[in-house]
Amino acid sequence: MAHLKDRHVLVIGGSSGIGLATARLAMEDGAHVTITGRDTDKLNRAAVALGGAEAIQLDLADEAGIAALFDGRSVDHVGITGPGPGFYPFTEADIEQVRADFDAKFWGQYRIARQAVARLVETASGGSDASLTFMSGAFSQRPIPGASTLAAIQSGLEGLARALAVEVGPVRVNAVSPGLTDTPLIRGLFGDGTDDLYADTARGLPAQRVAQPEDIAETFVMLMRNRSMTGSTIYPDGGLTLRG
Repeated sequence: MAHLKDRHVLVIGGSSGIGLATARLAMEDGAHVTITGRDTDKLNRAAVALGGAEAIQLDLADEAGIAALFDGRSVDHVGITGPGPGFYPFTEADIEQVRADFDAKFWGQYRIARQAVARLVETASGGSDASLTFMSGAFSQRPIPGASTLAAIQSGLEGLARALAVEVGPVRVNAVSPGLTDTPLIRGLFGDGTDDLYADTARGLPAQRVAQPEDIAETFVMLMRNRSMTGSTIYPDGGLTLRG
């Protein structure tokens, strides 16, 4: 398996959680890493913690900003770590909230892909390996009540990865579909009940543990490094998709 030494890796959403862990692991493998995020202060703290990563403020709704990010930039591998949960009953969902969730969680990644592919095709045409990795989620395979919007978004991203793998090869396109992961976002959402949530979830998983961001980061970096991986969705979910 190839390493990432001197490769240019762009991590979208790299200021915390899975994205930050992915950026750190890519740097440890020798990559030149750029991270993006909406919150400038958090982004700058992440860059300092990484020690050497470039940090660029970016809103995934800003098409001009996304275009500027890729303008003239050398890039070999792009990893997109998406926004988190949005739960509500299907029959009670406000359509504007559904649209907002699609815009943040699907169209944001789609906009990145539209700009990234052109640069990655240039990389691949020069004989170098190039890849794009989306982040979907376990609800694509294991939907639960209240997660219909997330299931649709995540399934769409996995389908997009397969379609692009066929259309833009030799650029490799894949998706990472994690289950529940111990991130600052989840802890912020569930507060004092987070540890109980993790314990209950772990009891129902074959792996008997909830993933850490580093577990998911290893999957992202593996997909960047493995030149035979394309059109695939990988499920680092502790066995969630195996549950009956």
